[in-house]
Amino acid sequence: MAVTAATRKPRLHNALEGSALTAILQSFPTFATAALLLKLFGNHDLVGDPGVAVFVAVASLVHAVIAVTLGPEIPALSRVLYEPSFFDSTLSLADKITEWRTHPAASMQLVAIVLMLSVMAVVTASVG
Repeated sequence: MAVTAATRKPRLHNALEGSALTAILQSFPTFATAALLLKLFGNHDLVGDPGVAVFVAVASLVHAVIAVTLGPEIPALSRVLYEPSFFDSTLSLADKITEWRTHPAASMQLVAIVLMLSVMAVVTASVG
């Protein structure tokens, strides 16, 4: 009774899940950091503008679509843009995230993002 067979998710469900993970875990921190850097360097157009949130969301989605489209076809982009485990239909959502976090490159990316955002948050709070 304890036999668990690897069940495959429907193709559309798996593609949407992989795209969402790509957008949330890889694209969003990059574009949020870019928006915060623009604010830090004195771009006053960003202050109180809801367009910043729209830019970050749209750029993250476009980046995810490009990663999903070009990642499997161009192996050189796979290291930077595309994470194959996000599109493994035999893994659950939690397993996909766990698999991604165990890669040394992903761990370094997460540490760099956390440190960068922490430093920029302190600078932004102290500058005004």
